[in-house]
Amino acid sequence: MTKKIELSKIRDFGELITDSFIFARQNLKPLLSAFFVFCGFFLVAGAITASLQQIKVAHSVNSVFDSATAPSSFRSSSYNPFSFFGIEYLLSILFIWLNYVSMTLVVFSFIALYKEKGNIAPTLPEVWGYFKYFFFRILGSSILLAILMGIAFVLCIIPGIYLYPIMGLVYPIMVFENSSLGYAFNKSFRLIKERWWLTAGSLFVMFLILYIATVIIVLPTTIINLSSMFLHPGKGMHLSAVLTIITTLLQHLCEVLVILPLITISLCYFNLNEVREGTGLMERISKLGNTKPDDNLAGEEY
Repeated sequence: MTKKIELSKIRDFGELITDSFIFARQNLKPLLSAFFVFCGFFLVAGAITASLQQIKVAHSVNSVFDSATAPSSFRSSSYNPFSFFGIEYLLSILFIWLNYVSMTLVVFSFIALYKEKGNIAPTLPEVWGYFKYFFFRILGSSILLAILMGIAFVLCIIPGIYLYPIMGLVYPIMVFENSSLGYAFNKSFRLIKERWWLTAGSLFVMFLILYIATVIIVLPTTIINLSSMFLHPGKGMHLSAVLTIITTLLQHLCEVLVILPLITISLCYFNLNEVREGTGLMERISKLGNTKPDDNLAGEEY
């Protein structure tokens, strides 16, 4: 049996990646259970509203290309490109945001309890206790951090790239240390000092894996849907409502894969915290001599 992952440990780049997959595999069932129980509503609601919005887009595109004078339709004053953005679009964005906050909190709550219980997966009621305690704190913080990241990317892309791994550490600090946003924000800068590349590189690789996996899952239906322009060149593009819905549902289902980079950023936190403060080492030292002997061992024979 594979040994349980020890969270408070110094790791190099390769260990951060491999241990993320090992932790996910060892705790796959309880992790997925917590994800779908606490994020399922937002995931389903987001998929439904996004599907409705994509159907509207497909209908608008088809109505343009169904006309024999497609180019003139684009130039027509009656064509409104902003018609794509209605209440469905706003609700879709809202549910995507709430789902992101929820799954971030679920994964970090799960890992915090896993460490607290001595490398044992927590139960759903235990995760719910953390979830309801931190939800509005993380929700409010996500708004402020999103504004900050938006400003950083608008002013110049480089500050946004630099801040991204630092902002990623804020949420685990808030959950693992039960801290405020201000404390977590300041500590994330202290932790990542001189180890920015390790953290940023680990997150980049995990999100790249996430992106590739999503493309592989969604690409078949997307290709079939777009192939209509080659099958019926005279009509131009004609998007299928059914395939559009399937593609949208698959995209939302792939959000479960975000669990992996969330595990990685958690391991990055424990790695950086261990380098600077050595908390895991101190915990192991304090346990020396406190290990109970195994009473099931056979007695000595002479």
